Amino acid sequence: MLNCNDFFASRAYLLPTSLLFYICTHFTSQIRLVNGKGRCSGRVEIYYNGQWGTVCDDSWDIKDAEVVCRQLDCGGTNQVRSSGQYGPGSGTIWLDDVACTGSERHLTECPHRGFGIHNCHHSEDAGVVCPGKRVRLVDGKGLCSGRVEIYYSGQWGTVCDDDWDMNDAAVVCGQLGCGSAVGAPLGAHFGQGSEPTWLDDVKCSGSESYLSECSHRGFGVEDCKHGEDAGVFCLSEIRLVNGTSHCCGVEILYKVYQTGYCRTVCNDVWDLNDAPVVCRQLGCGRADIAPERAYFGQGSGPIWQDDVGCSGSECSITQCPHTGGGTHNCCHSNDAGVICSGKGVSFPCLYMSCIRIWFELCI
Repeated sequence: MLNCNDFFASRAYLLPTSLLFYICTHFTSQIRLVNGKGRCSGRVEIYYNGQWGTVCDDSWDIKDAEVVCRQLDCGGTNQVRSSGQYGPGSGTIWLDDVACTGSERHLTECPHRGFGIHNCHHSEDAGVVCPGKRVRLVDGKGLCSGRVEIYYSGQWGTVCDDDWDMNDAAVVCGQLGCGSAVGAPLGAHFGQGSEPTWLDDVKCSGSESYLSECSHRGFGVEDCKHGEDAGVFCLSEIRLVNGTSHCCGVEILYKVYQTGYCRTVCNDVWDLNDAPVVCRQLGCGRADIAPERAYFGQGSGPIWQDDVGCSGSECSITQCPHTGGGTHNCCHSNDAGVICSGKGVSFPCLYMSCIRIWFELCI
């Protein structure tokens, strides 16, 4: 009689000749990631024998994580986590000493001690960070602006601009490590892509880690043409220049990653609700004055924001309502400025969208 090992389930058959034989069929368990940001990061858990259980981090490495990410359709591996970094699980520890080659389709195909055989505690529960569906910005200036494309089912495709807005753009910028979103241009602003169009009617809250976590019609379900390809401008740096110090008497300039030029903000409706956000963002204390009309000289290059309408509580100027993306009715004689106290550095709202911006302070 054939004994099936832990990787397999067996079924017995009785032939008319009274010979009993077994067929071993490959077992593939359900898998999930728990306590992470979205479904593509967290503590690894598998469903076996009617209950969820964890995986021990003994010998846990990037090859094991690759298999988990692939099985969940969450892209390639970004990072592995060990020592219960996503919190200890409960119940059975199902796997220990997992030793994947990285090519397996399912975690249970990898060598391991056997289901439920281990010498671990839940403080050793393994974790994974997957990148989610891959995303890139194409035909812009640098890595942080361009037409949005995602990699799915073996090929790159575009995103339709139906319902595309700054919340969606913010998720893309965050996923790429490009800081905050400053524009969500529509109508194939960066030129038309080619088939397929992967996403349509994307609706992000802005807090998602990956674009694929946002609500949408479904991959490949769309009614768009490439004249509707969505785009993104991300802000990688903010700096204040032309003043007597980095916190006062300055003009606001945005520098988009790797473009080599800076962009100004128009002073239409610019006031002391807007200026405190800039001072807070730069760690320059409170805002004393919000000077207008290029008080510290005219900038050059594009005017990037107009009609900025902050409440004063935002962490980043890009979180405030504005026309964005270079839409304005201003001249550089209307460039906005800020004078900060330079004291009392504080960040009352330290969440990720605050601290992802890279600063360049010009003294």
